[in-house]
Amino acid sequence: MTSRKKEIREVGGAEYGVDSRYTSKKDRLDDGKALMEARLQRMKNLSADQIVKAKLLQLKLKMDEYIKEPVYHTHSAFTEFLTSYIDAIYSRRNSFAKDIDVTPVLLSQILNNHREPNEEFLLRLMIHAEKTYEHVCQFHKRTWHQVYFQEKICDVIASQDKWRPDVEKHVKISKLAKV
Repeated sequence: MTSRKKEIREVGGAEYGVDSRYTSKKDRLDDGKALMEARLQRMKNLSADQIVKAKLLQLKLKMDEYIKEPVYHTHSAFTEFLTSYIDAIYSRRNSFAKDIDVTPVLLSQILNNHREPNEEFLLRLMIHAEKTYEHVCQFHKRTWHQVYFQEKICDVIASQDKWRPDVEKHVKISKLAKV
């Protein structure tokens, strides 16, 4: 093999994350196994606080990514994020409900998409998150609102086929508006 072809092959492999140091599949699998064992050993040594902080940081990064580039799914991103947030901090969801002074029934209805969160709930969640994230990382006040309303915008746009024909019947353009 010429040096030029070898160079292209190595660069091409690196582009796709292929490690060309391994000469056999067995070597690659052995190294992967050793790496996984080292990761598991390190994770065993983490304290409960470190695990919670890691989960919260991961959640924040997921929420920031969703705000930047929302993806419409059939499930609710807001309730998915809220569930992850609560489960990262609390062993029981009733404790979270108590901490933000809402009934466990209301919280359950929100988490199961049977009820929309009202403004008061969002404000309490915002303050709770600010205080929780103080010792983890910077968490912007508007994050929960952005996630919630981003989802609503995506829902409206995605469901245009259902509502648009009826709504268009009520919209007219006057001569003055046609410029």
